[in-house]
Amino acid sequence: MSTFALPEAPTLAARIKLATTPAEQAAARALRRQVFCLEQGLFDGDDTDAIDGTAITLVAVDADHAVIGTVRIHHAGDGVWWGSRLAVARVARRQAAVGSGLIRLAVGAARSFGCTTFLAHVQQQNVAMFRQLHWQELADVVLHGRAHSLMRAGLAAYAPIHDGETGFICTRGGA
Repeated sequence: MSTFALPEAPTLAARIKLATTPAEQAAARALRRQVFCLEQGLFDGDDTDAIDGTAITLVAVDADHAVIGTVRIHHAGDGVWWGSRLAVARVARRQAAVGSGLIRLAVGAARSFGCTTFLAHVQQQNVAMFRQLHWQELADVVLHGRAHSLMRAGLAAYAPIHDGETGFICTRGGA
């Protein structure tokens, strides 16, 4: 298990890992509904789609084992992997460790599965964060009525992560 620390010091610590229990899967789906249906109004009632049938769900869990972030990844063939439905609970949004940690595990886990290209459609308000994490914009698109950028991860910045079930701890202010 690896650990990394981020500057600033509020108290959040989160384990970033594969969702390994039905409870984590259900909590991730509930968080997605909260963010994409209720808060953003992108979907009416549920954001489930065909990708959910084959996607791998990743979660960020806090010290109380509550899911405070999620993202899904899926293999599209020929070494191409996609990340989608990155959602962070309102209480954890000011903690950059959660979103960036989920992105780190998403790309790192996909790399361990043979990923040669990792793509995502990123909402415009999040493009700057992805750029800081070594992602490149490829095209502007509109999805679900919102501006997005098709982006590609710079794989050289992401080591393969083979122990996704254990994951890693993200903290602010210390390891």
